[in-house]
Amino acid sequence: MEKFALLARVEAKPGKEQDVLAFLKSALPLAEAEPDTVRWYALQLGPSTFGIFDTFETEEGRQAHLDGKIAEALMANAAELLAKDPIIEKVDLLAIK
Repeated sequence: MEKFALLARVEAKPGKEQDVLAFLKSALPLAEAEPDTVRWYALQLGPSTFGIFDTFETEEGRQAHLDGKIAEALMANAAELLAKDPIIEKVDLLAIK
């Protein structure tokens, strides 16, 4: 059962909203390749606000994701795409249906 999660929130620079959307969609195969990432969601919260929510069974899986290719690609493109640094929060899951 998943007990751990990450909630990341990113704000696109003006005019870069479609690029952030495309980046998030393109990250799906990377998430699918991570054996310890149970669920991975890319979200649009507003016109220029996006997010990622993912779940893990172990803390090690969560850390592996933080050290993985999606985070690496996000940070490599952050200066070009994002208005500010991403907000990444570790979340403990209390109940899942």
